Amino acid sequence: MTRPLDYAPSDALLVVDMQNDFCEGGALAVTGGSALVPAINTEIAAARAAGALVVASRDWHPVDHASFQHRGGPWPEHCVQDTWGAAFHPELELSGDAIRISKACAFDADAYSAFEGTGLGDYLRERGIKRVIVCGLALDVCVRATALEAVRQGFTTLLLEHLSAAVAPDSVTGMRGELRDAGVQVQGVESA
Repeated sequence: MTRPLDYAPSDALLVVDMQNDFCEGGALAVTGGSALVPAINTEIAAARAAGALVVASRDWHPVDHASFQHRGGPWPEHCVQDTWGAAFHPELELSGDAIRISKACAFDADAYSAFEGTGLGDYLRERGIKRVIVCGLALDVCVRATALEAVRQGFTTLLLEHLSAAVAPDSVTGMRGELRDAGVQVQGVESA
């Protein structure tokens, strides 16, 4: 198992969408999603011990969300508010002081980045956060969008690729280059 990062109080660990519907058995399952939980828990513990902020984002869709296929969107129905599928993975160890961010809550708009429509960037700046460490699901969708937006928002951004899984694993090599070109530091599977 990989040793966790060294965290500081000016860091935020951002765990993206580790929800039941994105893990095995869920409506939009990503292969290997559940297997990420133990190592993510190790990162959460390391971050908390160092006084870093822990943030967990989640899709939190209304029943008839615009992203659902029956409304013309690209995805099957998933992460509907207050359902089992929208809940965080039951083994994810989020303490009471972890910040929980809900996104894509409106009927008519989707949101892939944890920063989109949530005020997260301003909140992190108010807390003195300088570096954002990103992991979770799905690597090629919401993790990618969150990492790119973290850089745009001015944060030093590190993606823990080995603690993320992709919907389309074949897309990862090209996406890794895109992220690095945008200024995201990528700690990949090969460097884990």
